[in-house]
Amino acid sequence: VVFGADAVYIGGEAFGLRAKAKNFSMKEMEEGIRFAHERGVKVYVTANILAHNDDLDGVRKYFEELKAIGPDALIISDPGVFAIAKEVCPAIERHVSTQANNTNYGTYLFWYQMGAKRVVSARELSLRELKEIRERIPEDMEIETFIHGAMCTSISGRCIMSNYATNRDANRGGCAQICRWTFSYSDENNNELSDTYQMCPKDLNMIENIKDMINVGINSFKIEGRMRSIYYIATVLLSYRKIIDNIKNEINIGISHKRVTL
Repeated sequence: VVFGADAVYIGGEAFGLRAKAKNFSMKEMEEGIRFAHERGVKVYVTANILAHNDDLDGVRKYFEELKAIGPDALIISDPGVFAIAKEVCPAIERHVSTQANNTNYGTYLFWYQMGAKRVVSARELSLRELKEIRERIPEDMEIETFIHGAMCTSISGRCIMSNYATNRDANRGGCAQICRWTFSYSDENNNELSDTYQMCPKDLNMIENIKDMINVGINSFKIEGRMRSIYYIATVLLSYRKIIDNIKNEINIGISHKRVTL
């Protein structure tokens, strides 16, 4: 908030994809939302696990508690969880997480018809694809796109390696970040055949492409900063804030682009 965010996304103690992070208790979340709202900043709460049967009763109770403290939106990937949110707290906006594999305009239109205000695009999309999505969806539907942070090795973060190797389900918040471990090849006699390496790609860094992303009609830019230091988040955020503000002052931005947020 202090370094220029228009909105902050946070996780509670359940149903988000960073179960091992120091997440917000309900009381802390209430204090954080009040702090942000007093400064004109929105707060979005993640509930983006791929839910199993035994999650759904807890999800309903969780949304009832969130309804009382008033976040601005819920970020959801699972259709069942989305339906519960729509029923329990219809006044809170529903955003669709990148975990829902949002790779085409048909998916966007589906979620729009279901009542979603915003969809977070798959990180695998090109600018050309994002431009076509913008052209084929209603103007009041928002596109959010990641611009900086960790990139999973799997499609839109749906990874099974953590579950297979450590019995920690990445799709329910338990990711062991195996793609960041080091590996080496060995033969059947355990003779090492290669140097160690990591599967994880470099972090996403779109700072040189922001103008193009604004021009194709992205409404919201998202920095992946959970489980990072405050110093990291503040430095990255401030850099993008300055770039975005400078670009918005330099170019003639159309009606849909005036809503660009960070």
